[in-house]
Amino acid sequence: MDQKIEKLNEKIKLAYLGGGEERIAKQHAKKKLTARERIDYLLDEGSFEEMGILVSHRTTDFGMDKEIYYGDGVVTGYGTINGRLVYVYAQDFTVFGGALSETHAEKICKVMDLAMKVGAPVIGLNDSGGARIQEGVKSLGGYADIFYRNVLASGVVPQISAIMGPCAGGAVYSPAMTDFTFMVEGTSYMFVTGPNVVKTVTNEDVTSEELGGASTHAVKSGVAHRTSTNDVTCMEDVKKLLSYLPQSNRETPKDLPYELQDELRNELAGIIPDHPNKPYDMHDVINGIIDKESFFEIHAKYSENIIVGFARLGGKSIGIIANQPMYLAGVLGTNSSVKAARFVRFCDSFNIPILVLEDVPGFLPGTDQEWNGIIVHGAKLLYAFCEATVPRVTVITRKAYGGAYDVMNSKHIGADFNFAWPSAEIAVMGAKGASEIIFRKEIADAEDPTAKLAEREAEYADKFANPFLAASRGFIDEVILPEHTRRKLIKAFTMLEQKQVVPPSKKHGNIPL
Repeated sequence: MDQKIEKLNEKIKLAYLGGGEERIAKQHAKKKLTARERIDYLLDEGSFEEMGILVSHRTTDFGMDKEIYYGDGVVTGYGTINGRLVYVYAQDFTVFGGALSETHAEKICKVMDLAMKVGAPVIGLNDSGGARIQEGVKSLGGYADIFYRNVLASGVVPQISAIMGPCAGGAVYSPAMTDFTFMVEGTSYMFVTGPNVVKTVTNEDVTSEELGGASTHAVKSGVAHRTSTNDVTCMEDVKKLLSYLPQSNRETPKDLPYELQDELRNELAGIIPDHPNKPYDMHDVINGIIDKESFFEIHAKYSENIIVGFARLGGKSIGIIANQPMYLAGVLGTNSSVKAARFVRFCDSFNIPILVLEDVPGFLPGTDQEWNGIIVHGAKLLYAFCEATVPRVTVITRKAYGGAYDVMNSKHIGADFNFAWPSAEIAVMGAKGASEIIFRKEIADAEDPTAKLAEREAEYADKFANPFLAASRGFIDEVILPEHTRRKLIKAFTMLEQKQVVPPSKKHGNIPL
């Protein structure tokens, strides 16, 4: 018996070493933690229970039978974060560069299957060179097994991917199907084809960082939802994100203790400029409404004309979608529509109420937008809101023009409560453009066309550059003072807590992808 125990301990010791001390040192030299160090930092101390520590690959070709590493390049198991159960896998770059094998994939699939059965988030710490080429189709099949489970788990349990090293080829599609992708600046990258292939096929000279680094995907492609300066801050971001989410679609996010007070926020009263075309920062509105320092922004550097993120309102978790007048006047474009639509669908999947802060002059015009599908991309956001059954509240702070008024969670597409500030303007378009169309002949025939345009513009603005006509039709439930917004929203979301919607029976809708 002692010999068996000794043998077990020796195998476990070897598993903990991964690819060996020399490769661990190389990992540290790159300012990267090892797979086990990442898990230790991410989870509550002493909570990790490992699964499959003695698993090894089954390949005998190309001399692989002489290279056996326990765990086979991925550490899998479960533990807790702030007392909440999570499932985790961390690829070990010290073992075959973290390359995925058949058994490596089986270990990941096992924790994903358990997560769906139990109802708990899955966190993947990715650091892999891709498929293990010595295994051929077996490793490709392993990726497909993971992809299939990503889809099965979608909308069932939160899935979070942290890219903490290379992620190339087919490996990128699993993170792309998870709910959130975090990247580490300077040490992580994602691309389908690397710089060498790009050079061969397109003759472009590009570095890995330029092609698929954290900054590239945070700013240009939108693949990365957040970036972090190092492994530790990345995992802190993952922990913070989890604090806003439920364990699964069977639950609601956990409330923090909160005692209702007068909730007046006088700083909101002076945010909207007097001139309708002068920008302001919607972050000031958000921070004036939510619990102090509770905003966790998603896609902060991507398509900045719309803001999305999580916050707390009276201790309760909410999702926020807000137009940003500081960028392109807050218009809706192809990228901003998709960014917001995906966020709406995530919130709806996991029972997170949605707050919309609206100041939108319309959809972005131009050939670039039309040729790149603004029609179908804008329809994605419209579809997402129409489909959402969670509590949905809108506050119109200033402009709500044209079809964008409809799309941004209007009463007509199922919003539960719609507020407007006195500064709200709800119309088909701005007063100047509308007057030029409606009164074109009259202005052209006038003795002083400029004065006549100004006269008609003032007339149109007086009629529509306010929320009162919409309120008289019931499209706006209440016109409120800005400083009362927080109190009104807390009460509205509390009132909506028991909301239930039974959608028509169907397999699923056909969102305009």
